[in-house]
Amino acid sequence: MDAMTVSAARDEEAPDAGDFLLWILIWSELAAFGALLVAFAIVDVVQADKFAAARQHLYPSMAVWNTAVLVTSGWRAARAARSAAPPSEARRDLVLAALLGFLFVGIKLFEYGNEIGHAADERFVAFFELYFLLTGFHLLHVLFGAFVLLLVSWRLDRPNLILITTLWHVFDLIWIVMFPLVYLA
Repeated sequence: MDAMTVSAARDEEAPDAGDFLLWILIWSELAAFGALLVAFAIVDVVQADKFAAARQHLYPSMAVWNTAVLVTSGWRAARAARSAAPPSEARRDLVLAALLGFLFVGIKLFEYGNEIGHAADERFVAFFELYFLLTGFHLLHVLFGAFVLLLVSWRLDRPNLILITTLWHVFDLIWIVMFPLVYLA
């Protein structure tokens, strides 16, 4: 049996128990963020004028940059997860994905610094409470995920690599849904 046959046979194996737990984690993340996004959308409809006025104090250009940074990070994570990626390339791609995750956090914190002053305005309280809750929850996930990407790059193990890169893509997906709802609606 040559290496390609062994690799193909391994790829056709039944999923292990870790796959089930990964899907539970993914769906729990999607449910938590889904609830926050639905709450944001409902209050946006109920207080449309106040939300529209509050959005004038956001920085959509920074959010566009953050979207590009996070999607690029997801691409690097996907490169790391390729079955054909040599360990040295996988490590490099995980580190780059993590660094881009930290860049996302830095841009978001800079954006928060410009927005926090408007949060005390009575007209915008509901918007900014939900905004900081939703984007802050996502920010914490990205920060934690970036640290895990570094940890996995240091102790490279295929199941852990698949777990963190899959979760990293979930964080991408959540941001891609959140971005237009928060900044462009």
